[in-house]
Amino acid sequence: MRTEMDFEDLMEEAYGLPNGPAKLGMLEEAARIADLSGMEEEAYEARSEIVEVASFCGYPMKALIAFSWQLGKFDQQPELYDEETLMWSYKWILGKMTIFPEISRDKIMELLEDFGRRFQSFGYSDRSYWYYRFRVYMDLGELDEASASYAKFIDLERDYMSDCEACEQDEIMRYWDRMGDDEKVLQTAKPILKGRMSCAEIPHLTLSEVLMPLYRLGKIKEAHVHQKNGYRLIKGQNDFVQSFGEQMEFLTLTDPAKGIDILEESLVLAMDHEDPFAKMIYYAHAASLLRRWAEESPGYRLRLPASFPYDGDPGDLIKLADYFGDYAKSMAEQFDQRNGNRHVSSLIEKR
Repeated sequence: MRTEMDFEDLMEEAYGLPNGPAKLGMLEEAARIADLSGMEEEAYEARSEIVEVASFCGYPMKALIAFSWQLGKFDQQPELYDEETLMWSYKWILGKMTIFPEISRDKIMELLEDFGRRFQSFGYSDRSYWYYRFRVYMDLGELDEASASYAKFIDLERDYMSDCEACEQDEIMRYWDRMGDDEKVLQTAKPILKGRMSCAEIPHLTLSEVLMPLYRLGKIKEAHVHQKNGYRLIKGQNDFVQSFGEQMEFLTLTDPAKGIDILEESLVLAMDHEDPFAKMIYYAHAASLLRRWAEESPGYRLRLPASFPYDGDPGDLIKLADYFGDYAKSMAEQFDQRNGNRHVSSLIEKR
């Protein structure tokens, strides 16, 4: 009885916390207690929560591990568990699968099709399947397939299993960015930028994603407003490492001193980040920023975290830039090998 109360107390306290490391740690402890006590349904509940929290606060590997347990347990005894909870977890995991280059393309597609079959068997709309197919193919750099999936899902009616409108709008915006249409990016972003769409991660992500389209269209003043507001929303948060990188990309061209401030403030979050794609983007932008800063402020010594794994001189900004750039290039090559194209390398080469 005492163990059960311990589990319930942990879960109740966790539910009262915002997403972040403290909440995640409490949920992991609840899952551990449930496992030790043979409380399988409680362990399932805790891991369902872990998947959601870890997915949205920068711990995608923890989410994958928890979901693998959750899916296996559901398939063993589907009558005990709620399929709606499972399928929400499945959606969040599909959104993270492509960021790990060690997960093969075949495995990703296998899981995508399994997701689609399960959705259909539970009587849900096909819309979420086509939406996640759109996202997966976009991440893999297969833009023709992404376009075909976009045309499918956009014409289907939303239902209670659809992602929130703000998140979907942001993904559509990202699609137009991949297609190289800056005008479409800003047109799609408009309801978010006007405050008509929002959620826990939007406009946080969006405000950094629009910076370079605005820059390329000559709307520099507007971009600076969004950069300032966007950084205020994401500062110090582990889930926005890629956004820090996108901010640095813009500031390299417009205000490298401010970019260096962001690099020094956020590097401690990026260096051990569980999302290899986000870390790659961050490091690629850091490399470009440092090369620009070496020209503008020779002799500057970058303030590195004490645990940063770099033995060189932080005052040699070119060598430090090479360190960041080499990491980004190496990761991009791993993604390209998995994807069977040069899509990710082309993203890095633009930086």
